Amino acid sequence: MTVTAVPERAGRDEEGRGRAGLLVTPVFLLAVCAALYLYVRGLDLDPIERRAIDRDEIVRQFGQHVGLVAVSTALVLAIAIPLGVLLTRPRLRRLSAPFLALANVGQAVPSIGVLVLLAVTVGIGFRPAVIALILVSALPVLRNTMVGLQGVDRSLIEAGRGIGMSRTAVLLRVELPLAVPVILASVRVAVILNVGSATLAAFTNAGGLGELINTGIALNRTPILLTGSVLTAVLAMAADWLIGLVEHVLRPRGV
Repeated sequence: MTVTAVPERAGRDEEGRGRAGLLVTPVFLLAVCAALYLYVRGLDLDPIERRAIDRDEIVRQFGQHVGLVAVSTALVLAIAIPLGVLLTRPRLRRLSAPFLALANVGQAVPSIGVLVLLAVTVGIGFRPAVIALILVSALPVLRNTMVGLQGVDRSLIEAGRGIGMSRTAVLLRVELPLAVPVILASVRVAVILNVGSATLAAFTNAGGLGELINTGIALNRTPILLTGSVLTAVLAMAADWLIGLVEHVLRPRGV
């Protein structure tokens, strides 16, 4: 009894620490936002600074940034995860190397280069920026989906097949649940890449917090630059925290 009680108690303690850790991030982010607000409020802003960091203007740019990140990440998940699953199936496994090489191109080229290339060939605005963000962040999700599925113990797959489960049932009920931690780790990377790269979308008239950062640099206005930079960092950490919550819920017990 004592031997089994210790691991159970340790597991409960670890789960409790994990839940406590999930509460630290939102408190910290609220404190950062409050500190930024008090800092800006205590400054004697000139007309340019007041116009750039007006509340309505910040809300508009923040919404544009969230839209860029949300749409591009959703499309990355819709494309990269199914493609990664298909490339781990026996019939298509030989195509995995060419697809990974193609995805590598998107990450090897600097984000600003992808944006400029698409601006020249496709145009400027929201859609080219989303396409560029997909090209930048698709590789981690595609690769980790394949790695996660390939890392599932073959004996578990064979056991599922042995009790009469179809290939699809084994994929949905055995392989994908066990690969969730690896896949979600790549989603975290993709989201943070998108949040950072989306600041460059301002160069192609797609909006976002990059407008604040560019304005602050161009006009040498530290309050504007600091506001855009801090809000971008807060958004990245908030997105990472939300994915951490999803991972906590979806992670199979004991994994």
